[in-house]
Amino acid sequence: MKKIPCEIKICMVSILLTGAMSIGLIDYENQINDLYNQNIQDKIYYQSRIDSLQTVIDDINQYKYHFNETSDRELIEAMIQIESSGNDNAYTASEDAVGCLQIRRTMVKDVNRILKRQGSEYRYEYKDRWCRQKSIEMFNIYRNYYNLKTPEEVARCWNGGPKGIYKPTTVAYWNKVKNHLDS
Repeated sequence: MKKIPCEIKICMVSILLTGAMSIGLIDYENQINDLYNQNIQDKIYYQSRIDSLQTVIDDINQYKYHFNETSDRELIEAMIQIESSGNDNAYTASEDAVGCLQIRRTMVKDVNRILKRQGSEYRYEYKDRWCRQKSIEMFNIYRNYYNLKTPEEVARCWNGGPKGIYKPTTVAYWNKVKNHLDS
């Protein structure tokens, strides 16, 4: 058997090593690509989770029992005094008006319609009118949806519907609320 010259041996070894290294590099490239793709999938997954949680937080913040400003609290308290003398169990049978803000069934339907339009799955029931917290939540949903800003707009539209500010019949209600605020 012939001996292979040393140069050829070196050349063959380097070819074998280069081939082995190429296979190893391809394997590493595949691993890097797999990790990159997994990283993208993780980012998408976690971003969707974050977005989902942010939606829940936004819903909670929108409907929680709160008073952002003193004037809001004072206005709501004045309206509660005018509507029910502060009585959470007040009931006016002739209008089926219930609770501290004397909410009618039509108001519950309107608030639920608003929630549906806003993409919320939460809905109020007629019995929620007896609960002060839920009554105020419905009040705030209604007020925010119709973009009622001034105390007069809020009071008159609460009394006369979304266009109550234009109804002369709501002026007397506003005057009662205003007198209570001024006292």
